[in-house]
Amino acid sequence: MFINFLRENKISAAILTVIRLYLGYAWFTAGLGKLTGGGFDASGYLGNAIANPVKGPDGNMVYGWYVNFLESFALPNIDVFNFIVPWGETLIGLGLLLGCLTTTAMFFGLVMNFSFFLAGTVSHNPTDIFLGFIILTAGYNAGRIGLDRWVVPFIRKTAKTYTNKNKAAA
Repeated sequence: MFINFLRENKISAAILTVIRLYLGYAWFTAGLGKLTGGGFDASGYLGNAIANPVKGPDGNMVYGWYVNFLESFALPNIDVFNFIVPWGETLIGLGLLLGCLTTTAMFFGLVMNFSFFLAGTVSHNPTDIFLGFIILTAGYNAGRIGLDRWVVPFIRKTAKTYTNKNKAAA
């Protein structure tokens, strides 16, 4: 019942728009600040996440696999992450602010939220994750008051036409 309300109701679309704009502004300003701030470098953040991993009540690492990922993949490829993080944040924010490819933007926003969370940054991540799952669950309705009103039907029509042409050719 609640999921149907999120996915189909026009009142829900208005509420989702407010949530979407809040998250979009947060993502966009975070990314833009990194892009225009004179050089973003994640190596210090990653080094700290490796040196001070998330620990459970028993004092043992909780996400050892993630620390291993940071140490063996992320840090050696820091240039890639220095590019992906600010551009990713900016584009996620832009997608949410414009309501364009909203579910895709929110999916990648949640991936980044969980990445920050696994690295030990609590901050506002739990709230962003909660609100993000609401947006993701709502699907198309979250971007109905936005560019998704035109973009999603265009993509569906184009994909259907492409599929029908491939079936006819086979």
